[in-house]
Amino acid sequence: MKPDDDMNIILVGKHHGKSRVLSINSTLAVGLLFFVLSLLVAAGWAGYQMAIEQVEAREPTNSELVAEWQLKLAEQKAELAGIEESVQQQVDALTLRLGEIQGRLLRLDALGQRFVESGLVASDEFNFDQPAAVGGPEDVLSGDSFSAPELTRMIEEMEWRIEDREQQLRLLDQLASSKRLEDELYLEGRPITWGWLSSKYGYRSDPFTGKRTWHAGVDLAGKDGSDIISVAGGVVTYAGERYGYGNLVEVDHGDGLITRYAHCKTIKVKVGDVVQKGQVVALMGSTGRSTGPHVHFEVIRNGKSENPETYIKRASR
Repeated sequence: MKPDDDMNIILVGKHHGKSRVLSINSTLAVGLLFFVLSLLVAAGWAGYQMAIEQVEAREPTNSELVAEWQLKLAEQKAELAGIEESVQQQVDALTLRLGEIQGRLLRLDALGQRFVESGLVASDEFNFDQPAAVGGPEDVLSGDSFSAPELTRMIEEMEWRIEDREQQLRLLDQLASSKRLEDELYLEGRPITWGWLSSKYGYRSDPFTGKRTWHAGVDLAGKDGSDIISVAGGVVTYAGERYGYGNLVEVDHGDGLITRYAHCKTIKVKVGDVVQKGQVVALMGSTGRSTGPHVHFEVIRNGKSENPETYIKRASR
C-alpha cells in the first residue's frame, strides 16, 4: 500500500442491512498502532510492578527476623541443656562406679597389709601405702583423649580384674588364717621363759614319801614369781585351786589336747579366756604339794597323759 492510499473500514449494522464506511489514512493507522503498543507496554509494566510489590510483601520485617532467630536460639539452648544433662548423668554414673572401685581397692590394700604383717610377704617388697611405680619414655606423638565408651570399657575391665584379685586374696587370707590358726594351736616349747627340768615324766621316787610313784608330767624349776606361759593357743577351762596341784591353770587346745600348769603362785587368767601361744597365764610358785618354786606341766590327749618332753623338744612350725 502506498503512503497516499487510504484505508476504508466498512461497518455493517445489525438492522436493515445498512453499512457505514470509515476512511483511515496511513497516519491515523500508525497512531492507532502506537496507541495499542503503548497500552500493551503499560499493562506489562503494571504487572511487573505488582509482582515486585507481592515479592516485597512476602519478605519478613526486622522484628520478624529477630523473633525467628530467638526461636532458633531457644531450640538450640534446649538441645544443649539436654546434652549437658545426659553428659552429667554419665559423669555421675562413672563417679559412682569409681567410688565403688576405690572402696574395693581400700579393702585390697587392707588384705595386702595383713599379709605383710603376718610375714607371708616381705614388707620391703610390697608397700601398700604407696602407688605402684610406673614410667617409660614419652611418646613423640600427642596422645588422644579417651572417649566415654572407651573409658566405660576400661572401668569394666578394671572392675573385673579387681573382682578376680579379691577372690584370690580372700583365698590366700583364708589359707593364711588357717595356717596361723594351725601354728597357734601347734603345741610346742617350754611353759617357762627361764628355768630348768627338775623332774621327768614317768615313774620316780616321791619327794615326800620316797616311794616309787607315777609322775604324769614334768617339773620345771625356776625363780619364784617368774612367768608361766601357754605353749599353744586355746581356751582356759580351769583356773583355781585343786588338791595336790595347788593353784592350777588348765587350757583346752582343741583336737583332744589339754595342758596343765600347776603350783602357781598367782593365776593371771580366768575360765573362758582365750589365750594365745606365749601368753602369760600364771606366775611360778610353790602352792599345793611342792618342795619349791616350779611349774608342774602336763599334756593330756583324749583323756590320757603324754610325755610333755615330746612337745617341749618339738620343732617350731
